[in-house]
Amino acid sequence: MNKQPQPSDSGITDQLLASLQVMLPKHALSALMYKLTRSRQPWVKRSILDVFLRAYNIDMTQALECDPYRYESFNAFFTRALKPDARPIHAAADSVVSPVDGKVSQCGIIDGDRILQAKGHDYSLIELLGGDVARAKRYQGGSFACIYLAPYNYHRIHMPAAGTLRDTVYVPGDLFSVNAATARAVPRLFARNERVVCDFASPHGDFAMAFIGALFVGSIETVWAGEINPLPRHRAAPLTIAHGQGRFFDKGAEAGRFNMGSTVVLVFEPGCATWDERAFAPEAIVTMGRRVGTLTRSG
Repeated sequence: MNKQPQPSDSGITDQLLASLQVMLPKHALSALMYKLTRSRQPWVKRSILDVFLRAYNIDMTQALECDPYRYESFNAFFTRALKPDARPIHAAADSVVSPVDGKVSQCGIIDGDRILQAKGHDYSLIELLGGDVARAKRYQGGSFACIYLAPYNYHRIHMPAAGTLRDTVYVPGDLFSVNAATARAVPRLFARNERVVCDFASPHGDFAMAFIGALFVGSIETVWAGEINPLPRHRAAPLTIAHGQGRFFDKGAEAGRFNMGSTVVLVFEPGCATWDERAFAPEAIVTMGRRVGTLTRSG
């Protein structure tokens, strides 16, 4: 079981940044970013790309299209496909692979209904999964992992194991940043931000992925339902999306993408999977397709 959260060690800077975000019109800013990043006006696309490429060292050698200026929009560049051999998928039948490129924020065992967010903070599994008590009960005591995608990462999301889609649920919420500083300062961050929860069944046990929205993340897409959000901001209740129910996906198959950067929270049923402590621990850098755990229940 996870230890009870200790007093937060978030510093003054973290708290100031969090306070600033509280005051920001986050949805309005994200809507503006949504429009700008999809603009096909050459000067708009080039202006955003120039700033982004100066800020981050992007490895384009693995991209299917290596020239960033040949994409139709900044968002098309940001969600670019990779060459077929760029991310080999670990082939062992019992392997769990990383669904994304990114950095592990936290991973471990779900303590009843609580998932560790950062020192001093945890959040509710039930709340994360959109308030569905029956769904959350299946995952209590299971394994969880939270992986943060930085702006320079590959931003498509893939299957950590083979599974059949049971449900897709859009959960309305806030749009705080999901970087480490905000995670240290904002309570219940991943359970209060807008998100899309994808629930899967497999012979090895059930698992779910929560695609967490964030500041400037104006939309999340899945391969079976297309762009799921933004939806009307006055919506207060989770929305189940019927598209794709019953569809099977192989391990490593593309599941969705973030239009701008964010975080994936992955949960497995108890006794279903264990993490590789050598390769998968907080602060570890992972790449999509790399083995990060083992399925411990026979299929």
